[in-house]
Amino acid sequence: MAPTTTALAAPGKYLTFALADEEYALPVLKVREIIKMMEITQVPKVPPHVKGVINLRGKVIPIVDLRRRFGLQEISYTERTCIVVLETAVRASQVLIGIIVDTVSDVMSVTTDQLEHAPNFGAGQKSAYVEGLAKVRGAVKILLNLDDVCSADVEAGAAAPTA
Repeated sequence: MAPTTTALAAPGKYLTFALADEEYALPVLKVREIIKMMEITQVPKVPPHVKGVINLRGKVIPIVDLRRRFGLQEISYTERTCIVVLETAVRASQVLIGIIVDTVSDVMSVTTDQLEHAPNFGAGQKSAYVEGLAKVRGAVKILLNLDDVCSADVEAGAAAPTA
């Protein structure tokens, strides 16, 4: 008899993107838009992974470099590097934040049977950013908990409230 697993992540559509050699995914419903890299205004006294802010059609949006956030080696931006503008919840309000990713891959559908719990890394430790894993087309995609990834950054900076 196969073990049953109740995954924390929900089945549905996910936007997949790459950082280094790994594939990550976020719920499509949290994605507002994907834009090319643009000039980022630096803000003093923010954590190193917060690149600054952009002005997107009159809204000031904080930008987080996910490579830096995850402790990955920095690389030069390419023509495929982009900013994914997301809507996330912070203290019961919805805010916009941008994340810099190496490249956006595609949108995938994830079913309940493709979901797994986030791995346990010993002593009861789980990655604060991983909501679960999806086994899709022979590969494992890391499903991120967007609220955990972005919440401290949004609270430290000035995030744009959504309309």
